[in-house]
Amino acid sequence: MRYSALMTDLYELTMLAGYLEHDMHEKPASFDLFFRKNPFKGSYAIFAGLEPALRYLEQLRFTEEDLTYLKSLGIFRPRFLEYLREFRFRCKVAAPAEGTAVFANEPLVTVEGNLAEAQLVETALLNIINFQTLIATKAARVQQAAGDGVVVEFGLRRAHGPDGGLGVARAAFIGGVRSTSNTWAGQVYGIPTRGTHAHSWVMAFEDELEAFRAYAKVFPDDVILLVDTYDTLKSGIPNAITVARELREAGHEMRGVRLDSGDLAYLSRETRRMFDEAGFPEVKIVASNELEEYVIQSIRSEGGRIDIYGVGTELATAGGEGGGALGGVYKLVRYNGEARLKVTQDIAKATLPDRKQLLRLMNSSGGFLQDVICREGERLEPGVTVYDPTNPSRRKKLAASISYEEVRSVVMENGEVVTALPDLETSADRCADQLRRLPEGTLRLYNPHIYKVSISPGLHDLREQLMAKHET
Repeated sequence: MRYSALMTDLYELTMLAGYLEHDMHEKPASFDLFFRKNPFKGSYAIFAGLEPALRYLEQLRFTEEDLTYLKSLGIFRPRFLEYLREFRFRCKVAAPAEGTAVFANEPLVTVEGNLAEAQLVETALLNIINFQTLIATKAARVQQAAGDGVVVEFGLRRAHGPDGGLGVARAAFIGGVRSTSNTWAGQVYGIPTRGTHAHSWVMAFEDELEAFRAYAKVFPDDVILLVDTYDTLKSGIPNAITVARELREAGHEMRGVRLDSGDLAYLSRETRRMFDEAGFPEVKIVASNELEEYVIQSIRSEGGRIDIYGVGTELATAGGEGGGALGGVYKLVRYNGEARLKVTQDIAKATLPDRKQLLRLMNSSGGFLQDVICREGERLEPGVTVYDPTNPSRRKKLAASISYEEVRSVVMENGEVVTALPDLETSADRCADQLRRLPEGTLRLYNPHIYKVSISPGLHDLREQLMAKHET
């Protein structure tokens, strides 16, 4: 999908015009994209949206139509419009791979190049990365709550517009929800599609059994019947069992039934009992109806027997406490050869200056212990003291023996992608592996273990120096 160069806030363009007038536009600059608070009151996020972000950067061009519109605003000089006509993105970009577990205050995407190019892309990068990372995180939480159950993304009709629906399916796949009801996403991304039928199908026939038989006649090897149009246990399930027997006699097997209302824990237990007693233990039970991670966890804790969860609204809109939006920001950290710091009385909102590397410490079995943000080129020595970025009085000494890996890599040089971008299946597998390697308690929905992110001595000292400089 090609994004317009005008997918930006107006102030990005006014700043560019100002940089050009003051001959600042070619000065070297570095920006970091990060978020300050883990979403959903959780302990982690799942990084997503990198590939569409890189495609946007590669294809960034101002068309004649764009320039005509900008001219019509009456605020830009001809020199600036000519500058935009030849505009190309030529920066370097570093980022984690999609599907990587990431945490608050860590530099996720770093854009380094000239000031104008690095500045212009702020809004679009935040739009793409914030949304897809938020949805991938929600999907991971929902899939974790479902345990061995399968989750299907059902959110297209509640998503924030057509493009939002497409992005939801992509990001949810990375987070672990590996099928969707969205056939457009199936076409574009190759995501497996699933679906049943609506209540209107049943209501269009004279009675429920006739409706079930008619559907089974059309799709004899792919029958999943919605059984709660009238009375789930007295009508829907008995009629579905009748059709299951008729299918078997004809050499076919029913795949499942769907529950879309009522007490899903109780109804799924009774549905399982009735099908098992009728000789159909392989029939799957699908559930939908405003599901999200806490509801799924509750259903399972009450002995529910659901095999497949169709999760729609809450996934597509990233609903729930602490959801709704990821508070990602994009801050200048280096300009014209000098480290830059956003100064604030709230240390939690002070930025981390200069070029950085993000290191992940691991135990001997590959489990993640904590992350440390260092200055570029700084060595992380065993036994060194590291600091909480939001409260430097909290500090800890690293173990005498440590192993670590760099979380990020350079993915774009001079505006061109320089690494192979993995397919969605690989990114989803990475996400599952990352979640398995997180410390115990990190995945809890309630009061999770907070994964530690620290800053190195060099980065801590640099920030202190810059803060002291601005105080004088």
